[in-house]
Amino acid sequence: MSSATVLCQSSSCPHGNPPSRLECPTCNKLGIRGSFFCGQECFKGNWKTHKIIHDLVRSPATAANPSQDGTYHPFANFDFTGTLRPVYPLSPKREVPEHIPRPDYATHEDGVPTTELKRAGQPPRLLNSEEIEKMKFACRLGREVLDIAAAMVRPGVTTDEIDAVVHQATIDRNAYPSPLNYRNFPKSLCTSINEIICHGIPDRRKLQEGDIINLGFHADLNATYPVGEIDEDSKKLIQTTRQCLDEAIKICKPGALFRDIGKVIEPIARANGCAVVRTYTGHGINDLFHTAPNIPHYAKNKAIGTMKPGMPNLMYGCNKMINLGSHWDTHHWPDNWTATTVDGKRSAQFEETLLITETGVEVLTAGSL
Repeated sequence: MSSATVLCQSSSCPHGNPPSRLECPTCNKLGIRGSFFCGQECFKGNWKTHKIIHDLVRSPATAANPSQDGTYHPFANFDFTGTLRPVYPLSPKREVPEHIPRPDYATHEDGVPTTELKRAGQPPRLLNSEEIEKMKFACRLGREVLDIAAAMVRPGVTTDEIDAVVHQATIDRNAYPSPLNYRNFPKSLCTSINEIICHGIPDRRKLQEGDIINLGFHADLNATYPVGEIDEDSKKLIQTTRQCLDEAIKICKPGALFRDIGKVIEPIARANGCAVVRTYTGHGINDLFHTAPNIPHYAKNKAIGTMKPGMPNLMYGCNKMINLGSHWDTHHWPDNWTATTVDGKRSAQFEETLLITETGVEVLTAGSL
């Protein structure tokens, strides 16, 4: 909606409530749309009644005093950088059938990936032909599940509903949903909306027209999707992030330097008014969720090592994350997982699992064209 088509919101406008362009700055920050006035006279004269809207948004339902549908805001006093808010309670932890093999962290009280920690610091492990075939099979399953999740993206659907479908689709394939209980992550899928960079926890918030959402699943892969119609900045962000990943994949082959990935990615991001997140890196993957090598996706990094055949290198889609604007740093919610942009601007990511072959690279999680 163009601001020029919004009438002055003052109940006592002396000018007859004409189309107005002066927007309430507090409403803009809180994500309240349509708060326009024809001038300072109407804005200030209507302040006492208008600011009630701000108070309602800033005083959400709490666990002690939930809304009528039982939902509440768990971090009412937290200083959020953007407009997105979690909607609790979270649904109970979903069960995995006993016959499905589990990673070590699945049954650990604190979700500690013990085997990962034991192998920390070791050089990247090259996989044999049998292990590569297992990786390919797991990646095909991962793509199937992600595509099922993506088909659910539309206004009105909650991220918890998407998580439930992902969980069921995974165990239907006799597989374990890797995010579940990894360092106590409570769900089977990461759902990162708008300003969330990564590790968003599925909850009861309904997707809204104009959102963007990243669905992250372990094969390892993720992608960012529009929810209905989105603005031009969001479209450009998604296109830029995908371009960064595609161009980085093109240089992957035996002998390529890990540090050169960032040299490809960052110039593309900057040219499109975006920043590459530095807090998180790409990493290797095999029978472990995360393993060597760690691969930064910004320029002038000091990553050591070269790519070798048999090395499944996880490209965390351009550091897994590209932000609108110039800020690459992160801000964490009190849930100890959700990482957001520091300025509330949107973030996107794409991710594929890559296998370095004798002659180049194979995208194991590639979707159908």
